[in-house]
Amino acid sequence: MTSPLDAASLRERVQHTVDDVLAHQAGILAEVGPDAQELLGAVARLLTGGKRLRAAFLYWGYRATGQPDSEALVRVATAMEFFQAAALIHDDVMDDSDTRRGMPAAHRSLAARHERESWAGDADRFGVAGAILAGNLCLNWTEEIYATSGLDPEHLARGRRVFDVMRTQLMGGQFLDVVESARSWDGMPTRERIDRAEHVIRFKSAKYTVEHPLLIGATAGGACDDDLSALSRYGLDLGHAFQLRDDLLGVFGDPAATGKPAGDDLREGKRTVLIAHALAGADAAGVELIESRLGDPTLDDDTVQRLREAISAAGAVDEVEADIARLAGSARMALKSTRELSPEATGVLDQLIDSATARAH
Repeated sequence: MTSPLDAASLRERVQHTVDDVLAHQAGILAEVGPDAQELLGAVARLLTGGKRLRAAFLYWGYRATGQPDSEALVRVATAMEFFQAAALIHDDVMDDSDTRRGMPAAHRSLAARHERESWAGDADRFGVAGAILAGNLCLNWTEEIYATSGLDPEHLARGRRVFDVMRTQLMGGQFLDVVESARSWDGMPTRERIDRAEHVIRFKSAKYTVEHPLLIGATAGGACDDDLSALSRYGLDLGHAFQLRDDLLGVFGDPAATGKPAGDDLREGKRTVLIAHALAGADAAGVELIESRLGDPTLDDDTVQRLREAISAAGAVDEVEADIARLAGSARMALKSTRELSPEATGVLDQLIDSATARAH
């Protein structure tokens, strides 16, 4: 069965646009000198392949308003992929991650070059500096792609407000995640732990993954206020469910599918809804194990497996799966409540609920 992500040949067309953008930027960076191509290479590796979820939500949000397909629209949608690349590159630096999509993270790849060349100074510091700059390039290109897409200027102007809000709120959400990782959960009631974790989800993931791209497209296309409100509810609920699935995969996922080491979220000490439920439902030994080993970067595979067993035994996986099902259902109901949107587009958006919450991304 064809994936809804491939409707309108969107993934193929987005990749073609990505390649065109990178070729154009390579020409601009060529004047800087050959070393600058290292930054371009880090971005190109990250932007090869992928689900293209954010591009799909923008594209189908616009098409839902009855607007036509065009290469200009695909270019606007592609801007979301460069924004995602910036977020991932910077996120890997903040999390000190080794890999991304089965390859060395950008800062690790750049550090490896420093070591190969036997350059002076600290290789890791060099890698972090380069990755920050590569992420910043992606942010610059996000703006440039949007502004020069060729879409109707009036439509771009309508979508601009949400586009700008998305870029600002994601940075706030990223910092919120950093703050919550540093803030102790000791003595905090379970409900407050869950509320805090869900607040991070809303601004670090749900909005920029689904709601904002969708609303950029729908607002640009001229959707009515009632339909925009319904699409916002759809986007927030589906984005929340998407991140809960990602949190499960961060602990239980197959590295061959996730591109990250098994249990990487445990090593990073992510305080997620899953962990909040685990601490609430575990016995004394399970709580002691989770609290003492969560956030230990030296966790071996045996300890990761023990943590997985403790989390499962606490009923946390079942709790999160129930949350995902509930949120997917409410997203579907919100979509059904729209009044003036294209049946073709809402049909694809309905199918994307399953794609975004699948048990293997």
